[in-house]
Amino acid sequence: MEFEKLQKIISEVLNVGIDEITMETTFVDDLGADSLDIFQIIMGIEEEFDIEIANEDAENIVTVGDVVEQIKNALN
Repeated sequence: MEFEKLQKIISEVLNVGIDEITMETTFVDDLGADSLDIFQIIMGIEEEFDIEIANEDAENIVTVGDVVEQIKNALN
């Protein structure tokens, strides 16, 4: 469920197809995201899931799977 919501957020921010987004997809290399894009995605995640991702945790996000782990950790 988190993954589907995350796909929707990423798709809207980066204007890419949902089918291009997998757990192994990297934001910079695969999707061409820059730091502003990643910031917008994180803001969308925080709003959607009502969580907060610390800056130091956000800096370690490379793949979509990394974000899913951050969401799971914040919700538990």
